[in-house]
Amino acid sequence: MNFRPRRQEELEVNLTPLIDVVFLLLIFFMVTTTFDKNKGLKIDLPTADNSASNQEINKLELIIDSQGRYYIEGQEVLNTKADTLFQAMKHVLNRHDNQAISSLVISADAQTDYQAVVTAMDIAGRLGLKNISMATIESKRPKPSQTQP
Repeated sequence: MNFRPRRQEELEVNLTPLIDVVFLLLIFFMVTTTFDKNKGLKIDLPTADNSASNQEINKLELIIDSQGRYYIEGQEVLNTKADTLFQAMKHVLNRHDNQAISSLVISADAQTDYQAVVTAMDIAGRLGLKNISMATIESKRPKPSQTQP
């Protein structure tokens, strides 16, 4: 018996079918993808400076304490219901009709429930108040750019 070593064939991996499949998947995803341009809300933010304006006289001040109670011009509103706040703000606006109040300053406690602030802003919008601002105090913590290592 003659034992000759069999010549083993070299294994070869053909990548052509794999490249074809990847190319077809790439074409499929490119064709089925929709390129929807997201239309964002474009707003022009007003600029502010440190000088006091004449419009400060024609503002309505609303204070919200940590329990969610409302105070309009220092007077407490009977309860925290939205309808009551609406009627109270409407009454104050009618009382000051000759001054044409067009802005609202909301001073809310840091612990106030967010819903109370949103309710106040919604009612102000329904009453036609266009300029709504939130009163804040300056933080005593240093700004990140002022911190030292």
